[in-house]
Amino acid sequence: MPIKGKCWSCKMRRVWLLLLPFLFLGAFPSVFSKNVTSRPAAVNVGGVLVFDSTIGRVAKIAIEQAVKDVNSNSSILPGTELVLKMQNTNCSGFFGMIEVLQFMKNDVVAILGPQSSVVAHITGLVASELHVPMLSFAATDPTLSYLEFPYFLRTTQSDLNQMSAVAELVDFYGWKEVTAIYLDDDYGRNAVSALNDKLAERRCKISYKVGIQPGPVERGEIMDILVKVALMESRVIVLHVTPESGFEVFSIARYLAMMGNGYVWIATDWLSSVLDSASPLPSETMNSLQGVLVLRQHTAESDKKRAFASRWNRLTRGSPGLNSYGLYAYDSVWLVAHALEAFFEQGGVLSFSNDSRIKSIESGGLHLEEMSFFDSGPLLLKNILQTNFVGLTGPFHFNSDRCLIHPAYDIINVVGTGVRRIGYWSNYTGLSTLPPEQLYERAPNRSSQQLYSVIWPGETLSKPRGWVFPNNGKQLRIGVPDRASFRQFVSKVRGTDNMFKGFCIDVFAAAVNLLPYAVPYQFVPFGNGHENPSYTDLVNSIATGFFDAAVGDIAITTNRTKIVDFTQPYVASGLVVVAPFRKMNTGAWAFLRPFTPQMWIVTGAFFLAIGIVIWILEHRTNDEFRGSPRQQVMTILWFSFSTLFFAHRENTASTLGRVVLIIWLFVVLIINSSYTASLTSILTVQQLSSPIKGIDSLIKGDEPIGFQVGSFAEHYLTQELKISRSRLKPLGSPDAYAKALRDGPGKGGVAALVDELPYVEMFLSTQCSFRIVGPEFTKSGWGFVSILF
Repeated sequence: MPIKGKCWSCKMRRVWLLLLPFLFLGAFPSVFSKNVTSRPAAVNVGGVLVFDSTIGRVAKIAIEQAVKDVNSNSSILPGTELVLKMQNTNCSGFFGMIEVLQFMKNDVVAILGPQSSVVAHITGLVASELHVPMLSFAATDPTLSYLEFPYFLRTTQSDLNQMSAVAELVDFYGWKEVTAIYLDDDYGRNAVSALNDKLAERRCKISYKVGIQPGPVERGEIMDILVKVALMESRVIVLHVTPESGFEVFSIARYLAMMGNGYVWIATDWLSSVLDSASPLPSETMNSLQGVLVLRQHTAESDKKRAFASRWNRLTRGSPGLNSYGLYAYDSVWLVAHALEAFFEQGGVLSFSNDSRIKSIESGGLHLEEMSFFDSGPLLLKNILQTNFVGLTGPFHFNSDRCLIHPAYDIINVVGTGVRRIGYWSNYTGLSTLPPEQLYERAPNRSSQQLYSVIWPGETLSKPRGWVFPNNGKQLRIGVPDRASFRQFVSKVRGTDNMFKGFCIDVFAAAVNLLPYAVPYQFVPFGNGHENPSYTDLVNSIATGFFDAAVGDIAITTNRTKIVDFTQPYVASGLVVVAPFRKMNTGAWAFLRPFTPQMWIVTGAFFLAIGIVIWILEHRTNDEFRGSPRQQVMTILWFSFSTLFFAHRENTASTLGRVVLIIWLFVVLIINSSYTASLTSILTVQQLSSPIKGIDSLIKGDEPIGFQVGSFAEHYLTQELKISRSRLKPLGSPDAYAKALRDGPGKGGVAALVDELPYVEMFLSTQCSFRIVGPEFTKSGWGFVSILF
């Protein structure tokens, strides 16, 4: 018995040891309550919207539908209901701050909104202090940085991406300057600043920008703004405002004829949100938007999106229509739901506490002590940033900068009663006609940017130039030589003060028309028109600032390039020598002209010498070279002459004689060929002769040399070639050229003329008694001149 009792007591001890933990937990449940995960029955989520705005009307319905879908979905937050509390801010930062503070009296774990960037700057500080994540689906201000507002999350695209799209669009069409009209608040100013940076990356710029005050604006104020814009040179206008002021701008622009040919209007996504939500717009409004390019936040096409759009149409009957901001608002609710699900699975507990700092402040009846801090805000924020799901807008996930991945925009063109999409922009490949989703599967490639054709304002398919000459811009003073000769190159139109014509002016006008920006200028004559001006003085006038630039037949020389800038040469030029010539007539004695007298003498001497050499080598052994002295002399003469025609009859017996004869026959062959070729040329080609052979013969001689008045030839001949100035004679016209060359040095004329090749070619086109002798001895060109920077 004792043994059995002992065993029974051991068994009872084991039973108590097993039951003790459960009894302990039942008797003292509060001991381990902090480590037990319990899902609350309800979770409060706040919403800060502007109910009567285009975005607010759509976002309110989208958020409510998203909350219903989350609560009806058993796979997420089972047993927990999302409770939505929404407030209307009326775009007021003050009221937005008050409403956010009131949310904290109701233990709100996250706030959807605000939709205004101005309100977000204020409420973002409050949310960060109270550790409540704030998810804004419409605040696009790029300066809303997580470094300053750590609990602010943008669940839509930043205007930094939108302005990148605008800048790439401007660069794609080759425009260099734009005019920006923006809302003068945080939303507008910061976006335009981002646009300026993005344009600068592409060597473009904002040439003029003007802000419109927030709130109601008088029609007269907008008209004053547009009148100033119309005076500017840029015709590419970027409009980043609110719908209220934006439609007023387009209405007045149409009234001022600023919606016609030559203008380019690029509207940011404020317009696409209205077109998507309030379509169809009144015909009067649509008429004011014809040809406008609009950006719209791109959302990927999917079955889920199409199903929601169909459900939306049944719910709202098409008014308001669904826009991209509504889609982002819907996905923002699901983002909170997924983050809360992960939060609860990690054992997170929704707890709120008061801050001792607030208790120490004398609230003066404001009841600040009722505000509570979200203790688990950092954990929920971490889960929001790590959440990755596919929503109505496509993949919904944040990158390391807390921005949504794959930013992209649709580029649409307002045409007729609707819009047409001409392409897409994404930060992955830039502009493309293919949806970004297809391009993400390929390697990034920005070398083939393309868009579909655009119907521009004025119902034209021709791309606008993008600029005009401004009515109020400073005009460049461009000096133009008022020449007295060679007026085909540049000359003043008779009866005018500042109108010029000629080849150089045509080249300049064509170059200006190719520029992607305006160059306002006025021509200012330089010279009296009676004689050619000094081009050196013209260049010096630019260096001193009297002229901003110069256009004309201005030679590019080393000395001039030291004080002014030249364009690339548009005409090849250089100094050449022109001299008179005479024809060499072909007469009965023309057969003697292939060789000079010296050549005839030398050739005859060689013939005689060869005959004597052959006689010396042959007469001792060869009977044909023997006989009387008279016969031997005749043999020598006949043999040497007959070798000219390879008809010699005497045979050479000695080896040395044969070697000499072979060499001589080869020389005779060369002489015959040269003579034949020269005589043929003399008899078939006109022969010209001049005592001047080029610049070298001029330098060595002492004859007078002519040059064109105003040309750099005078300086070059005296300073570079060291020719005495007393030998130089200035000539002012082609007629003076011809007379001086015909008269020659003996009658007060010149032996030759030195001038630039284009002038010489023009001169010789009408004068057949002169020609260029020798090669071109300088290499330069003509260019346009500007101030050296």
